Amino acid sequence: MCWTMIDVIAETINLHKMKYFILFGPPGAGKGTQASAMVEKYNLHHISTGALLRKEIAAGTELGLKAKSLIDAGALVPDEIVEGMIESEFKTVKGVNGFLLDGFPRTTAQAEVLDQMLAKTSESVTAVVSIMIPDEMIKERIRHRATIEGRADDAKEETINNRILTYHEKTEPLVDYYTKAGRYNEINGTGTIDEVRENIFALMDTL
Repeated sequence: MCWTMIDVIAETINLHKMKYFILFGPPGAGKGTQASAMVEKYNLHHISTGALLRKEIAAGTELGLKAKSLIDAGALVPDEIVEGMIESEFKTVKGVNGFLLDGFPRTTAQAEVLDQMLAKTSESVTAVVSIMIPDEMIKERIRHRATIEGRADDAKEETINNRILTYHEKTEPLVDYYTKAGRYNEINGTGTIDEVRENIFALMDTL
């Protein structure tokens, strides 16, 4: 193969191109466990919206102060503030190969904003990794976790069913959105932790 200087530069840029992964999965799918392994193996920065809010509030940033005032008043933190925090992470975190988004986007509107955000630097979502388990398994795992953690309220049938319904209502439109974009990848989450991890790694090695 005859390489020109342009080819070499293009390949170098491609090798160092940041990757942006989105982690999907219902309650009990093991997202937290698998996220830790994904971050470690692929040198990614994990962005969890809840942790991000706590970090910005603790740091006393402008966005953090706005979020704190809303939370203290019992109000929901609007999308714009969460989106601003995520964009700040993209710009300021260095020394990683990419990012793993967990808990964002939750709606197609947020997915569109994320696309626009990344397009500013000629980037795009690399892939969605969706750990799927059937509803009955979601119920079993939530009950088991609630028992271990002593959270009886979380084990109520009504509470569990509501969490599952909310997940489907929020996630299914995103599955369609990212499937159309050719970014959606589904992993069977019913195996052991090691089996699911191996399947995730096999997928990510191709991306």
